[in-house]
Amino acid sequence: MGALCRINAFAYGAVSRCSNLLAAVLLTTTLAQAETVTIAALGDSLTQGYGLPQAEGFVPQLQTWLTEQGADVNVINAGVSGDTTAGGLSRVGWTLTPEVDAMIVALGGNDYLRGLDPAISRANLDGILAAGQEAGVAMLLVGLTVGGNYGQDYKQDFEGMYVDLAAKYDVPLYPDFLGALRAEAGTQDAARAYLQADGIHPNREGVSLITAAIGPSVLALANAAP
Repeated sequence: MGALCRINAFAYGAVSRCSNLLAAVLLTTTLAQAETVTIAALGDSLTQGYGLPQAEGFVPQLQTWLTEQGADVNVINAGVSGDTTAGGLSRVGWTLTPEVDAMIVALGGNDYLRGLDPAISRANLDGILAAGQEAGVAMLLVGLTVGGNYGQDYKQDFEGMYVDLAAKYDVPLYPDFLGALRAEAGTQDAARAYLQADGIHPNREGVSLITAAIGPSVLALANAAP
């Protein structure tokens, strides 16, 4: 660009105009690079930070982790306690406001707890990802590893829907929201040290493990945002 501009400047004698053009291009590039990436975290109580002081929930801890990595990212807490995939689908439209550049989709836990048909959960997640695709935002799908209390077919169908939908929409998949706790604890008894008294929701230390594990995937999401 600079060489071409110098040639044009000598050819047409427009040195000042060329300099102004270069300055404008450099300024525009700098502003674009400095623009904050806004990520909406669409989820349930795990995203919302149920049972924790505001600063200790998933989104605030994730925000802190990203800032410590030097990322200029703003994470919006779009988690609603008790929400199912159907609830997420009903509000994805107003979650994807014009300033949102990327979306984390972390839903399904309450569908599993209620024993909802995985086919219904799959259809809802499909609708959420379709909305994100239509809005032109980068997306990260977050799955869950579940127990076999509804049978192995249910478990396979439930966990498999995340894999299938990530492939369908060509979006990255973080396979298990609570995976870092399982990996760190090793056993169910040891995992209790990272859970609140209800035995379901992570405590501050548990959220810290989760954010450190998922953080690189969210950082990659921010870098992929348009």
